[in-house]
Amino acid sequence: MIKHRNRYTALLLSTLVICQLPGYTVSAASGASSPTIANVTTNSLGYIQLGSNIKATLEEVNIWPQVEGNILTYTLNYSNGSNSNVNLIHYFSRVVTPAGSVIPGNPVTGDALKKKVVSKESLRVTYYVNFGKTDSLKGMKIPMYVWDQKTKGYLKHAGTFSLPANYSSTAASGKSLNTTINDLPVTSNTESLQINKYNGKVYAKVGISLTNRGKKILSDPGYTAYLVSAGGNSFELTLDSSQTSYKIQPQEKKVIYYLTEIPVYLKTDNMKLQFVQKDETLKLELPKSSYKLPVAKVPNITIGKDVVKKIIINNNTIETQLTNATVDVENDKGIWSIQFRLKNTGNKAVTLPSYELAVKSPKGTTFPINAKPLSGMTLNPLEEKIIQLSAQVPLEVEQNTLQLQMIEAVSADPTGTVGATAKLTFPVAYYTIPYNANPETYLGLEYGSTNSYGSFSYSLQSLQRLPWKEDDIVVAKLNITNTQSVTLSLPELKGALKVDSNDLTSSTDLFMDKQVSVLAPGKTAEIYVLAKVPYTLDFNRMKVNLYSISNEENVPFLTLSTYGTMNAVNTIERGGSYMIAAKGKSAIVQENKTTVYEGVSSNIMYTELLMSNEEKRQSKMARLQAYYKTADGQFFEAMSNQPDAASAPGGKQLITVWTKLPKSVSASDITLYMGPGITGNKLSEAGQETTGFINIASLALNPQKSATSMTNVALYPYTLSITGSDGNLMKGSDTISIAVNYSLLKDSRYETGTFNHKLILKMTDLNGKSQEKALILGTDLTEGTKNTFTMTFNSNMYNEMYGGAYKLTLYDEFQGERIELASQTYWLNVKLPEIEK
Repeated sequence: MIKHRNRYTALLLSTLVICQLPGYTVSAASGASSPTIANVTTNSLGYIQLGSNIKATLEEVNIWPQVEGNILTYTLNYSNGSNSNVNLIHYFSRVVTPAGSVIPGNPVTGDALKKKVVSKESLRVTYYVNFGKTDSLKGMKIPMYVWDQKTKGYLKHAGTFSLPANYSSTAASGKSLNTTINDLPVTSNTESLQINKYNGKVYAKVGISLTNRGKKILSDPGYTAYLVSAGGNSFELTLDSSQTSYKIQPQEKKVIYYLTEIPVYLKTDNMKLQFVQKDETLKLELPKSSYKLPVAKVPNITIGKDVVKKIIINNNTIETQLTNATVDVENDKGIWSIQFRLKNTGNKAVTLPSYELAVKSPKGTTFPINAKPLSGMTLNPLEEKIIQLSAQVPLEVEQNTLQLQMIEAVSADPTGTVGATAKLTFPVAYYTIPYNANPETYLGLEYGSTNSYGSFSYSLQSLQRLPWKEDDIVVAKLNITNTQSVTLSLPELKGALKVDSNDLTSSTDLFMDKQVSVLAPGKTAEIYVLAKVPYTLDFNRMKVNLYSISNEENVPFLTLSTYGTMNAVNTIERGGSYMIAAKGKSAIVQENKTTVYEGVSSNIMYTELLMSNEEKRQSKMARLQAYYKTADGQFFEAMSNQPDAASAPGGKQLITVWTKLPKSVSASDITLYMGPGITGNKLSEAGQETTGFINIASLALNPQKSATSMTNVALYPYTLSITGSDGNLMKGSDTISIAVNYSLLKDSRYETGTFNHKLILKMTDLNGKSQEKALILGTDLTEGTKNTFTMTFNSNMYNEMYGGAYKLTLYDEFQGERIELASQTYWLNVKLPEIEK
């Protein structure tokens, strides 16, 4: 046994030496199969019987030029039909060059550990040789040897594979090639070669179809692909970004696309696609399959108006279409709003690659568009999405000649490493942008719209301009109606207003009841967009922009422009009711009392309102904001006092509003402008500073004069009745004692805020001299009936008084001003002092 091992070792050493000798040739042995193949359409190049139960089939021969020497590879498929395992160390192959040199084949690194062929199975082994400067396979031969102790030199020639003179390792264009990838049988053929010019550069896109005929998933083998010109120049290709690390299911066919940049001057005739596999251990690129490419075509990627452009992403068809575009003019720019539709018509989810979007002029000038909403988007099977895009184009560019340019940005790193710089930019399509000036929106008319959230109609219900502190507030009310047969979910919207060239975005608020953000078919949502403007600013045109925010980017929802004039607010006649229809805060407001407190330098306009809770649950009522408007058009901001507590169903709140009016302003024909206050995008809560108000209406007021009787004096929520008074003076005394008989009732049906009124009781004696007391209702005067309140008044004039009358006058004092409520004269009783006995 030791003798045989030594002999075999000596054989190997001698073989290595002999193979390096120049001029050494091996003739073909009988029994060798040397088929003639016109086109490489199969992986079988003939077989050689190595023994009674084992044969070797030559499957692939490929060559790849390299600086250190051209590398040739060939694959032998060993089939073992015996009942025992076969050791590959008994079999040898050589490569004989056309010049007669003999070079031993060595297994590539991936096959170096393949030593045995299991019984009844086969094993594929790929060998390589350095072919030197030889670049032709014509006349090349591969002889096979079997180790045999009985043969002189211990090598028995089993046969020779001879490649025919017309053999080519490159599959002809249009022909399928049966090959093996990752030990799986695959049928492959080239599909297309596209040439596109963009930004002064030329890009090539190669398509090859792979059909997995195996029983396992075929994963991307990590081959390096090259585009090779007829002159032998090679350009490394990059996988299309949507297909990085692709997987092909058993029996599935998938078209794989590769891209590269080529020189402008390069001829594109007779190009081929070459796959190589990098062997890191050998530091070599080993040739795999290659294919002659079809004639290069320059595709027409200009897409007409309303035309659907189909693109293939990961073997799924995606419909793309520019569905709508409108332009608005602002300053010296055209502001474009573009709707772009995508639909996945395939049966698998698709994630879009990175795209660059721009508006392109006929001269090639481009104006960028934010493509973040598009890049990386995932579309489920049959899912359709509409993307809102916007761009600004100077008016010096003809606005009716523009295109939407869609460019695919591909990583220059062929491995698809995350973070690699995107250097390859390949044009996908140029969509013709229809020129449609943004139509004016008229008040009350209904318009249709579709965006990424769905289809709906909208209408501009009203435009109002009202005072707000030192400025004016502009309020646009819109209705959004779901016109679909399915639910429409509105995003969390924000608003921006522009008037003429003035951008009011920073002061714009949007109010929409969040409870109606999901609209059933046919349902409507009311939206208020408010912004502050200087009260001196005149403007003609308003632009309303609704948008949402996603990933810190503004996503357009709806844009409209109008020259509509400001509407007059809804007028409520005297005694009428004002309705608040906010969800959870429905209420009815009516005037209870309006009066004027006459002052020395100014008057106070004062109104009491009763707000009734129309909800079926306890509810915190809307916080009213109000302004008084005089007959000559002046507005005065009203202060308000409103209860903070929630109101029960059917409960009423007493709300007071007031303002100071200059004495020069007439208090007649004054109306009250009022509406629920908002803070940001919500109805205001107690203690919050309001930023605007909505649903404004004008209430005609009915000012009242004070009462003339001491009974039923109303100071809401109190009612005071003075039923009598006794005044007593002891003759010679300087003190008058007055007892007031009264009833004080509080109406518990009303919830009130802080009671800021003072009741002033003034006593005027028969000399016309007056003294007064400030009384607090509920404290100085207690609730109940048949109560008595006593007070004294002092004056040195009273000790000379012999009788007469005194007058009691009631005043309501508010914010330092007062009105007379009632007065009554009573007799004064003068008593003589008792005489001491």
